[in-house]
Amino acid sequence: MTERKGSLVGAVDAEDAHGTERPRSKILLVDDRPDNLMALEAILASLDQDLVTASSGEDALKRLLVDDFAVILLDVQMSGMDGFETAHRIKQRGRTRDTPIIFLTAIDREPHHAFRGYAVGAVDYIAKPFDPWLLRAKVTVFVELFEKNERLAELARARVRDFDLMAEIAERLSALEVLLEGASPSIPEETIAAAAAEVRGLVTRLQPFSRAGGGPPATTS
Repeated sequence: MTERKGSLVGAVDAEDAHGTERPRSKILLVDDRPDNLMALEAILASLDQDLVTASSGEDALKRLLVDDFAVILLDVQMSGMDGFETAHRIKQRGRTRDTPIIFLTAIDREPHHAFRGYAVGAVDYIAKPFDPWLLRAKVTVFVELFEKNERLAELARARVRDFDLMAEIAERLSALEVLLEGASPSIPEETIAAAAAEVRGLVTRLQPFSRAGGGPPATTS
């Protein structure tokens, strides 16, 4: 298996609103013929993504154990485990069952082959020889969808972290309130100073939440 990189036509900027580099998505190319893999890499070289190749269904399944992919381009006719069996196994796994699969085939254009592909979970079925522009356009759609879902997932994780922080701050403020309410007039100045420092620290941590809208920030660092 190999990995290569290229540039995405019409993709989002390489940096997001905070100036950080946009991570590349991975695209899995599966074919048992090296010349077919080279052709796919050449066609998709203009996409700013990581192109990962697998020379068999078994190789593809191993790769899917460790990486998440935006889309899988899967050849139907392969020796050993063919594309249909590979897709079936991919869809049986919880981690990969929602990964879109585009079947590539040179068998023929008979409807029953396409029906079989859709039955095992393919989202598209392209007969060879295919239009390179069409293939790039279809892959780009799935990459952009994957990246949007990844951003939404990160926003959800950030919101959870925000509320966890708020809960921690509320708990610590309650503890300080109990401490100060139960303190005697002769409470040491050091204790009062420590409590004041604690309050100032909590106020500092709350500052990001005071922006317009009154809610937690959309993202956290």
